Amino acid sequence: MTAERRGVPFLVAAPSGTGKTTVCRRVMAEDPRLRFSISHTTRKPRAGERSGQDYYFVSPKAFLEMVQAGAFLEHAEYAGNNYGTSWRALEEPLEEGFDLLVEIEVQGARQVRERRDDVCFIFLLPPSLDALASRLRARGTDDEDAIARRLGVADRELEAASIFDFAVVNDDLDAAVAAVAAIITAVRGGRGARLEGRYGREGVIGRWQRGERPHD
Repeated sequence: MTAERRGVPFLVAAPSGTGKTTVCRRVMAEDPRLRFSISHTTRKPRAGERSGQDYYFVSPKAFLEMVQAGAFLEHAEYAGNNYGTSWRALEEPLEEGFDLLVEIEVQGARQVRERRDDVCFIFLLPPSLDALASRLRARGTDDEDAIARRLGVADRELEAASIFDFAVVNDDLDAAVAAVAAIITAVRGGRGARLEGRYGREGVIGRWQRGERPHD
């Protein structure tokens, strides 16, 4: 792609277990104009994950050295592990004219909101907090204490959702992928305001909290 335009960064954040990685990968597979921002983390790889493809898996020492060198646009500690998005991972695709999908923790999203004004923020919600607890247990990577901590973090993250532009409920994977793709297409074409009624953050979260169909 020739850099006739600068790319747009799209940031997707969600409580752990909501399925943001699955949604992001599906959206990526269907849109050749998107690139994926690969974050650094100190957590251990899960089954099937590869360094340089899912994350850059680094030691705590190496991560700290990057922090001290100012390499990260944002970084945060989550559930005992560190995560960070490097400036390089963000800027290179944008300069080449690609739009960028950034999968991130809510803590990190706050930092990005403070530092950049060119980012579209998309918040992904689980069908409900009970459904989120079930997903975390089904994943089989955490014990009950860790799940309880993650649910507590999810409550706080919902309170911080006001920094986002759009929200999508992942109660059906195909529908959630289509919704995120529609937001990207609209914002890319300068038509994001047209989706405020259906996917605007305040309306979606309000309907979700009341137990209504969130995208009607």
